[in-house]
Amino acid sequence: MNRLHHWVCRSRVWRKALEERFLPGVLDGIELGDDLLEIGPGPGATTDLLRAKVERLTAIEVDPCAARSLGRRVVGAKVRVVAGDAVQMPFADTSFSSVVSFAMLHHVGSPELQNVLLREVRRVLKPDGFFAGMDAAPGFGMRLLHLGDTYVPVDPGSFVLRLESAGFRKVTVETDRFAFRFRAVAE
Repeated sequence: MNRLHHWVCRSRVWRKALEERFLPGVLDGIELGDDLLEIGPGPGATTDLLRAKVERLTAIEVDPCAARSLGRRVVGAKVRVVAGDAVQMPFADTSFSSVVSFAMLHHVGSPELQNVLLREVRRVLKPDGFFAGMDAAPGFGMRLLHLGDTYVPVDPGSFVLRLESAGFRKVTVETDRFAFRFRAVAE
């Protein structure tokens, strides 16, 4: 992440948006179960909010420095932080009752790698488990925020088909001008 993006992800404004808008919009009516996987927590703003909702939370973060920092910060808080790439997760099949992803899919290097990630999520998710999350709507402002970062926008219009191709059913995608939310159930 560039410095501006890093600052935004640690800001009170982002945390408030997560707490008041994005988490409720994504998680309302979803049973997360006992064992939640969070993909791409970055500095952990969502991790802080999610850990109160489940018995066990595992977070996988590709940036080893961010993973170490988050791991130190959540010691003793029923959170396990793993430094690893979500396109090749070090978890057994059907390990998790639910998986969430908040504003990280656009950091995956290509649509093809995003599809690999979706298949990996399906692999580690128990049958009938939820995969839910949100990502930013593509746009000029997002491009500016990601100068010098990996930025591969996700097209909400094709995301239903991509999730279904990865092995999900009951897929919904809702969009507004700033973001899109998605929910899917593992087959």
